[in-house]
Formats: sequence, C-alpha cells, structure tokens
Amino acid sequence: MDALFTTAFELWGTSTSWLELVAFILALAMVACNIREIHWGWPLAMVSSALYLLLFWRSRLYGDALLQAFFVVLALWGWSQWLQGRQASEGSAKGALRVHSLGPRGRLGVVLACVALWPLTGWFLQHYTDSDVPWWDAFPTAASGVGQVLLGRKLTENWLVWLIVNLVCIGLFAYKGLWLTTLLYALFSALSVVGWRAWRQLQVQQQGPLTPTTGQAHG
Repeated sequence: MDALFTTAFELWGTSTSWLELVAFILALAMVACNIREIHWGWPLAMVSSALYLLLFWRSRLYGDALLQAFFVVLALWGWSQWLQGRQASEGSAKGALRVHSLGPRGRLGVVLACVALWPLTGWFLQHYTDSDVPWWDAFPTAASGVGQVLLGRKLTENWLVWLIVNLVCIGLFAYKGLWLTTLLYALFSALSVVGWRAWRQLQVQQQGPLTPTTGQAHG
C-alpha cells in the first residue's frame, strides 16, 4: 500500500504520489465519458473513487473519503441506469433513459437536499472524526451525493451542482496541499460548464424543444 504513496513528482514544493496521479488521469477520462454520454465513465468512476478514498483518508478529509466509498456503490447504480434505466415519455409508456431537465419544483428539491445534508454531514465530521475542516469538507461531501444521483438519472442540473462543488473543492484541496487534485478540480469546473452546454444541446437533439420535468425524474 505504501508504494502507492511514493512520490511521482514534485508540484509547487509538494510531493505528488503515484496514486494521486493515476486517480487524476482516470477522473478526467470519467468526466470526458460523462460529457459524451458514454457509459464506460461509470467503471472509471469506481476505480478513481477507490483511489481517492485512500488519498483523502490519509489527508484527514474524512467526509470526502467516505463520499468516495459512496461513489463506488452509487456508480454501480448509475451504470445500470445508463444501460437499462427508463423514464416516462410524453405518452404513458416508458422509454430509454435520455438527457432531460428538472422543473422548478425539482430544482428546489435539489437545493433543499443540499441545504439539509450539509449541516448533518458537518455535525458528523465535527463530532466523530479528527477532521480539521469538518464544515468545509462537509459541503462538497453533501452536494456531491446529490450531484451523483442527478448524473445517474441523466438530469442536466447535475452539471450545475458539480460546478459549485468543484469551485469549493479547489480551495479545500489547495489548503490541504493536494495540488494535482486542486488542478483536477479546476479542470472539473471548466468541464462542468462544457458538460452543461453539451447536454443541453443533446437534449434538444434527442427530445426537440426543452421540456423540463415538473418534479423528480421517473424511475
């Protein structure tokens, strides 16, 4: 295990491990697949998340570490959704899962879910771990879970959630001296905008004029 944390190179005066480098490459490949709606991004997410779990745990970012474990499990669900998921079409029948959007109530539900999960996660990290940034770590942990569910259901709003998460994580990982991961999340921020625009265009191609879902996506 220690071999994974041996130094691959120095970045801004801080050692970057081979583990972080491999996780970085896999994570970028994962997002590229997600933007292009390629289902192989999900197994890449599993491997990348497993590696980041080890990295974040060693850095005492326990919220993010536990989130990576959750991501591994959720990626299995997301993969099955992209391969076999169904959603209601204009008629009563259900068709293959396609890129679509939430309506106002659904978006409000996303905001409320993030607002509710943040203090719960922060309280847990503050009282049951030795994290030195429990509340800072808690926000991306909570919001990422919401973003991952939205991604699994091919909802375009997932990219907006990820954009906010990624911007917060840039500061968090810079504070921890994880410079390659900081660079990764800066790239993620830009890719979130790319993903949002690409999925909106894809939605028009697949479904015609944008018709938001009034509530949560149909299972």
